[in-house]
Amino acid sequence: MSTAIISNPILDKLPKHLFQYVHPQSYEQYSSINQAVWRYVMRRNIDYLSKVAHGSYIEGLQKTGISLDQIPSMYGMNRILQDIGWAAVAVDGFIPPAAFMEFQAYNVLVIASDIRQLEHIQYTPAPDIIHESAGHAPIIANPEYAEYLRRFGEIGCKAISSEKDYELYEAVRRLSILKETEGTAIEDIEQAEKQVLYLQDNMGEPSEMAQIRNLHWWTVEYGLIGTVDDPKIYGAGLLSSIGESKWCMSEAVIKIPYDLSAVHQSFDITKPQPQLYVTPDFAHLSLVLEEFANTMALRKGGLMGVQKLINSKQLGTVELSTGIQISGVFTKLLTNENDKISFIQLTGPTALAYRNKELIGHGTSMHPEGFGSPIGKLKGINLAIEDMYPRDLDAYDIYEGKSITLEFEGDIHLQGEVVTGTRNLQGKIILITFKNCTVRHGEEILFQPEWGIYHLAVGKKVVAAFAGPADNTSFDLVQHELPTSEKKIVKTPLLKLREELYMEVRMIRKETNNTDRLPELLKIIEHQLPMEWLLLLNIRELLSNDSTLFLQVEKLLERIKTKDVGLKDLIDAGREL
Repeated sequence: MSTAIISNPILDKLPKHLFQYVHPQSYEQYSSINQAVWRYVMRRNIDYLSKVAHGSYIEGLQKTGISLDQIPSMYGMNRILQDIGWAAVAVDGFIPPAAFMEFQAYNVLVIASDIRQLEHIQYTPAPDIIHESAGHAPIIANPEYAEYLRRFGEIGCKAISSEKDYELYEAVRRLSILKETEGTAIEDIEQAEKQVLYLQDNMGEPSEMAQIRNLHWWTVEYGLIGTVDDPKIYGAGLLSSIGESKWCMSEAVIKIPYDLSAVHQSFDITKPQPQLYVTPDFAHLSLVLEEFANTMALRKGGLMGVQKLINSKQLGTVELSTGIQISGVFTKLLTNENDKISFIQLTGPTALAYRNKELIGHGTSMHPEGFGSPIGKLKGINLAIEDMYPRDLDAYDIYEGKSITLEFEGDIHLQGEVVTGTRNLQGKIILITFKNCTVRHGEEILFQPEWGIYHLAVGKKVVAAFAGPADNTSFDLVQHELPTSEKKIVKTPLLKLREELYMEVRMIRKETNNTDRLPELLKIIEHQLPMEWLLLLNIRELLSNDSTLFLQVEKLLERIKTKDVGLKDLIDAGREL
């Protein structure tokens, strides 16, 4: 439904580049089997979760308008979510972590529009509409938790990734597609799982994105709330998993008080979690998040921050002490004798900004090949350029039309003629433009007059470094080509028969209440679909428990349990409903 993309005013505030990940929900693609899977999981979850989930979950289901009987549409969800200040968009499976968090920062819930197969009804590693809409959406009706999610997205999308993070993302995405694509060979799935496990075990020093992803996993996805002895569920991964929602409450799962140590606890997406963290309340989540943010380059800047950007080889930004922001791909830095940054170099399109708005005339068209600038103080002068008043600048010949030589700490020499200066709102000079300029480090030439006009970014230190541009409009960010999921379902005669039977039973339950056809349907199931347990449970609902057909259904279900013991719990739980 393309209307789902424009059905909520909140979506109008999304940066344009995020729409590259939006994959309009095709509601007509959901089969009658998909609808039966949704109904079974939701009815079973609500029956159990009403006892073990945080109170906000059941309340949130009502506020967000999520039905137990049918898969929600994006249009309907957006119409209701806007009342609590949120929106939802459909996507195709996994999207990059930074993009996922940026959506969150704009109060937009990302929902994978696919739904798990019947074979994976208890749990799937792939994002699906059960996990996203029935897991995440209800809890955001709690204002404290909703603010945590928004703030998490705001901070998380600035976390700097490593090259390994991108490799792992692609490997996990491929595994999820293979697992949810009918007809995938077992060998292909096993090979994909091995690749994910190998990357998980060989990530090297964890990046900021890897660490904040851990926090996200142990709170938003697999979080418990309350006390270690009496926890309740709020994490979407637990709320949407029939198996794990019960498993997590057993003594087999270690319960740990939630604190910043969770940032170092990795996870395996392919297995049930052996330990979970318990937060005393939602406000505590925000306290830990801020504690982690204080360790990030976003707030610490400095040599560490710039080095992280260089290692990531991705678009990033540094902010200097004057507030000027430099965005692009960082490739080099030089330091002085005190191990402080003395020069930074970017390669390729670069943009300059102030307070997240591109400086006029300093977009990528002005700096298409890169940008480099000395950082720090002038040698032998205690007063930094940014702290100089007009009289000070005049005294040091930093004045329009003057030819000057500036020597920065770290053996960085700049020689050229001052053209003009750019100041911030507080009157501090943030940028000085030169012509006929040469910049060198010792004998190494960093800039020469033949290259054109030179711009010196003024700042005595780097106060922040983060992923992505300062101003999203400075760069063409619509470049991430999501690989097609290729979930081509071959409608074999047997699959068509299954869907027709599920649809007929669904119509009997919802509209006609005429059970005359059920004896014939049972014959077809017994002879052609002997393991179709969910369809039998749906038929069982329509029968009185003392009828001949009811007993026939019971007999068929017992036969399935003896043939596949893995279905025993699913069938018995369905009976209880």
